Amino acid sequence: MAVYIDEYLTISKPSEGLFKDRGSKFIALAFPVTSENEVKEILEKLRNDYHDARHHCYAYMLGPEKNMYRANDDGEPSGTAGKPVLGQIKSFDLTNVLIVVIRYFGGTKLGVSGLIHAYKTAAEEALKSAEIIKKILLDYYQLKFEYPAMNEIMRILKEENIEQIDQKFDLSCSITIRFRKADTEKVLSKFDRVEKLKIEFVETK
Repeated sequence: MAVYIDEYLTISKPSEGLFKDRGSKFIALAFPVTSENEVKEILEKLRNDYHDARHHCYAYMLGPEKNMYRANDDGEPSGTAGKPVLGQIKSFDLTNVLIVVIRYFGGTKLGVSGLIHAYKTAAEEALKSAEIIKKILLDYYQLKFEYPAMNEIMRILKEENIEQIDQKFDLSCSITIRFRKADTEKVLSKFDRVEKLKIEFVETK
């Protein structure tokens, strides 16, 4: 799947994978997430739901630039759990994803290489069963202008096929719009030509 500069891949809804080895059971649960708060809430719920499990190891990647991530071994030998799980998120080129692998110990130690293989495979199974989707980054701006500028602004919105989110028309008018991040420079240069128009950046999401 080709990905442009203002696009990223994530999963559409939670998915699950399972791996078993010598009595140990590794349940991998993948979730679409957008913040560390969401991650925290999901982890707390899973610790309650699977309170009898030995380990709740996890990794997540956040943000279109993939600059926020974490891997946690939750008591497993260092680097044997969280890191292989994070490796699968990277391997699938995903972001805004949390994978938690819940381990029920089967009585036989698997060793370092056995653990790495188990956590990696469980995470991979969860992502293989997930629906991977492409999301586009959108820039949101607010336009503030006087009524006489309305026709010119509406013409630009129509020409560039820009979506209006919110509008207020009075003597002073305001419209909140959104468009692809990749088109920002082109769109703003068109609005620059409109006299007495104030453009305020709102957010990117």
